[in-house]
Amino acid sequence: MSTQTELQNTIADLVLKGKGILAADESNPTMAKRFAAINVVSTEESRRVYRSLLLTTPGLSEFISGIILFEETLGQKTDDGKLLPVVVANQGIVPGIKVDKGTLPLSNASGDLITQGLDGLAERLASYKDQGARFAKWREVYTISLCNPSQLGINSNAEVLARYAAICQSIGIVPIVEPEVLLDGDHTIERCLEVTQAVQHAIFHALHRHQVKLEYMVLKPNMIMPGKMFHCKASPEDIAQQTLTQLRRSVPAAMPGINFLSGGQTPEEATANLNVMNVMAGNAPWELSFSYGRALQQPALHAWQGKTENTLVAQHALLKRIRLNGAARYGHYSTVMEN
Repeated sequence: MSTQTELQNTIADLVLKGKGILAADESNPTMAKRFAAINVVSTEESRRVYRSLLLTTPGLSEFISGIILFEETLGQKTDDGKLLPVVVANQGIVPGIKVDKGTLPLSNASGDLITQGLDGLAERLASYKDQGARFAKWREVYTISLCNPSQLGINSNAEVLARYAAICQSIGIVPIVEPEVLLDGDHTIERCLEVTQAVQHAIFHALHRHQVKLEYMVLKPNMIMPGKMFHCKASPEDIAQQTLTQLRRSVPAAMPGINFLSGGQTPEEATANLNVMNVMAGNAPWELSFSYGRALQQPALHAWQGKTENTLVAQHALLKRIRLNGAARYGHYSTVMEN
């Protein structure tokens, strides 16, 4: 099978009406923080048990088209000995993999960060592909302040994302490009729009330079929101309007899907904002969907509490959250459905 056929098949399976992507790619330090909140010690075994709970949830494939896994998960198995990526694929869900190696301060750009992991990426991707991964995810992070992100920060991060995406496509892996403009700070919603627009313009210019085929990639952006320390909270309608304005200015129509990150929103906020986005989208050329981590997992994690006897209730909590976001994909979500 040619790499182009592989890319076409993966995009066709990943970008589907009514479905989204479950981000289950938390690193071990992040997982330790999540587990600490429910008084569970993070070990290889406790992480395996929790991930098995998530990935074996009955009915997952009705609303989930892809799952982003962490490297450790590729080799983990269910209690009955089935590899977790195989369990995902057998449900008709596309397995994916987080491939970046975290952030470092960007030299000569105080306050800006850059993500590492390009060295040896092609070899790692080939190995992940052999283990069942069909798409990948790479995250760059942008902090908003009076001076950040700098033009150097914007350009450098765009170049890294484009190089990553080009490497992915060269071996038949669909890249998810994730530029996250952080909610941290007291900036206005207008400032968030300004920064996000500049970030995405630079990214699409870099993707063009590196000859990345937009038809075979997915964008995972932040929504346009004021900083969490800003004195006035924005309504879902304001967030949707500003986000759609920014996307229409920045994102080419060739892109098949936009799967938003939740970025610190509560599960309810992330669903409500996605819902209004789809109500207001009109004839937008892209599928507007979700690629949430904590906003999908948090209810399940708190229901589980590290106890085997809570597995079914935790899976029910996950499925409910996913079902609500499936409704939001059509603009059919209502807060009444939370009860």
